[in-house]
Amino acid sequence: MSKHKKASPWEKVRKLFNDVHLWLGLIGGIVIFLICFSGTVYTFSSDIQRLLEPKLYTTKVAPGAQRLPPEQLVSLVEAHSGGTAVTLTVPDKANHLVSVGVKQKGKKGRPSNYQINPYSGEIMGISGKGRGSEFFSFMFKLHRWLLMETDMGRPIVGVATLMFAFGCLTGLVIWFPKKIKNWRQGLKIKMSGNWKRTNHDLHNSLGLYSFLLLLIMSLSGLCWSFDWYKEGMSQVLGAKVFGNRGAKAPEASFAEGATPLSLQQLIQLGNQHITYTGDLRLSFPEEPTESLTITKAKKGFITSAGSDKLYLNPYTGEVLQLERFSDKPLNVQVAQSMRSIHVGDIFGTFSKIIYFLACLIATSLPVTGVLIWWNKLKKKTKKRRSKKLKPTIEMAAVD
Repeated sequence: MSKHKKASPWEKVRKLFNDVHLWLGLIGGIVIFLICFSGTVYTFSSDIQRLLEPKLYTTKVAPGAQRLPPEQLVSLVEAHSGGTAVTLTVPDKANHLVSVGVKQKGKKGRPSNYQINPYSGEIMGISGKGRGSEFFSFMFKLHRWLLMETDMGRPIVGVATLMFAFGCLTGLVIWFPKKIKNWRQGLKIKMSGNWKRTNHDLHNSLGLYSFLLLLIMSLSGLCWSFDWYKEGMSQVLGAKVFGNRGAKAPEASFAEGATPLSLQQLIQLGNQHITYTGDLRLSFPEEPTESLTITKAKKGFITSAGSDKLYLNPYTGEVLQLERFSDKPLNVQVAQSMRSIHVGDIFGTFSKIIYFLACLIATSLPVTGVLIWWNKLKKKTKKRRSKKLKPTIEMAAVD
């Protein structure tokens, strides 16, 4: 009678987590692959579109050229579009185009950002509507809704993202070897072995290296899929996720018949109170009693994505409120930066590059994982066949 060695508690835990990890990957693998692939492609979408159509974002500046007054630029865009200007973005670089956000009467959604040459007044087009825009729009819809209707695609993406998050956690558990002293083996990728060994190492090692970022991506991404999750995340953080959206501007007092300051004066005031280099955006008040909002963020290869807000009285230039992102509590910073945390620009281009590599690894994990499972399945099938053939061979030998 054969004696089977009793499995240790750790081996039982590993077996359970391994089974959960396997079935999560097999059930949600295709959807997870599509989400990760589209997210990888979309990471540098804005940068690629700028490269594809530079005339939509930059211009050559002749020596001694003077910028047109901001009011004239806004009027030209409104006349061209037939809409109402709601924002004006003034870049910090002289050769970059000015952007005017326009909303059409009766239409909901985000404003269309018209790119205008600040020296000639020529309207070059709409930001995000140039070459490659349709392709990246396709990738965005694939990432968010799997190209389905929002009500159907959003929960499917959410469930797949939940499965991916649990896959990351279970994967971390089963990464630890049976013998702890062999933990270094899980950090290496043996390229000299056969392809099965290399594939196994790629799945285990790359998954470990990207674990933290992939978990952050999935946990932050769930805020767009489920309202209950977003509210729960807000309670955990002690600050409302996306709490900076739709914030009400403080009221501005003014004398009857008062004339607002010029846009150039308001721009100068904005740069005076927020002194660092960066693009400056003015959000025009919808009502005469509302303040004018000026938003500015630092730019650079490694820089925080958080922006500072300045609320001005558009008639007197009085500072009604100044919100510096760095002065906010950490929990508020995290809650208001959830989008940047998810897409990877939380620390500028530097973090986007790291996120791109991590997302590329995430795209490969369903593929390498299925190959590991397939190889093990074939190995088990061969063992079963050999066991069935063995008695037949022995009987034939006796005969």
